[in-house]
Amino acid sequence: MRRPTVASMFVVLAIPAALALAPTPARADEPIKLLAENPRYFEFRGRPTLLITSGEHYGAVLNLDFDYRAYLDELHRHGLNNTRTFAGTYRETPGSFNIRDNTLAPKPGRFASPWLQVQQPGEPEKFDLDRYDDAYFARLKDFLTLAAERGVVVEYNLFCVLYDDGLWAINPMNAANNVNGVGGCPRGEVLTLRHDDLTARQLAFVKKAVTELNDFDNLYYEICNEPYFGASLEWQAKIAATIVETERTLPKKHLISQNFANDKGKIERPDPNVSFYNFHYAVPEAVTANAHLNRPIGDNETGFKGNDDRVYRTQAWEFLLAGGALYNNLDYSFTPAHPDGSAEVKEPTPGGGGLALRKQLAILAEFLRTLEVWTMKPAPEILRPQESKLAEGARASTLARPGVYAIYIDRGPKAALALRLPPASYHFEWIDPRSGDELAHGDLILADAEAVASLESPDFAEDLVLKIQAR
Repeated sequence: MRRPTVASMFVVLAIPAALALAPTPARADEPIKLLAENPRYFEFRGRPTLLITSGEHYGAVLNLDFDYRAYLDELHRHGLNNTRTFAGTYRETPGSFNIRDNTLAPKPGRFASPWLQVQQPGEPEKFDLDRYDDAYFARLKDFLTLAAERGVVVEYNLFCVLYDDGLWAINPMNAANNVNGVGGCPRGEVLTLRHDDLTARQLAFVKKAVTELNDFDNLYYEICNEPYFGASLEWQAKIAATIVETERTLPKKHLISQNFANDKGKIERPDPNVSFYNFHYAVPEAVTANAHLNRPIGDNETGFKGNDDRVYRTQAWEFLLAGGALYNNLDYSFTPAHPDGSAEVKEPTPGGGGLALRKQLAILAEFLRTLEVWTMKPAPEILRPQESKLAEGARASTLARPGVYAIYIDRGPKAALALRLPPASYHFEWIDPRSGDELAHGDLILADAEAVASLESPDFAEDLVLKIQAR
């Protein structure tokens, strides 16, 4: 018989509109910070926190046609608590990366940049890099305020690398598009320290943004999106140092994240001004290879593996059970025409998203919060692989603290696990990560420290999680 777990009950309870849209009160606490008792996780408004979401493609503020209230309501409805937004120092074209209805590609005349647009009607678009657009900052603050009311933490991404000449051609920092005569350089030199006049405008923008946004507690800064494709380490260090120096005389101090690599990599020389590190399309090794940092490790962009939910759900479970602290699926169902996330995600768009996946990530988020995952750590030693039987190519991820164990299996249709657990009386549940439903449960008594527990799963379609708790 199938009965709902706490996780699936959370999803059911989240549906009524009166409850779903009830705002989480904004508070004047210090901003999101590292959790003192375990700095591999976050603390937000006095509570240990994981950041888990399925967010739009970063144009919520810079695209004037995007209704970010509807977007934030949809995140809140599912208990998702994070979003990225690009600052408007970068934008894309409608054809960029084959993304349909790309929120980062606003229509002509609908681009909001922090720099003031000064052209006359009918003239080519021009920006003044020495003046700022008050309307942009009002929109940005409204977005942060609505996010704060819904308990959503915003990653404000200050810059992004310029992937091709077409993106550089429309950028405000290009000399062809500003009245300041700066940015007359190849795109590969824009995010470096080679041009003092351009760097001065970049640093001035950072100071302006950090000063304007200091009051918000639901905010951290990311230096640059995918800097490993064109931003120098020295330039990144200068941006981080500017954030820290600007906040030195301000009341609140915010975390700074650095996007380190795609997939995985070991951080050998961490910047002392960087609070934590993000990877894109991350695998669990991104977490385990950087355990020495004792800092949160995030996966703040997924995608480019097709439109199916399964791959992104599996990425989330494996990454977070490896000890990751942040997971942001790139959700292409949020578009200017469908800010509530109801757009159909289909080819050629390279990633996934949609209501079903958001519900699945909500199940994962509630499961980990209920377990108090910040008190746990990866524990591959409890699984005896030679005595266990998994489907061909299947992987098992384990997380544990004394008396509480979680094991995620990424493919079926069956699994038999041999586990080394301390002597105790246990209750176990097999749970479907897609629905949160309990597929089977039982009790287990281990009286001998040398005993091996053998647990055989029920049949399952795609993936499965096992929760074991000592009574």
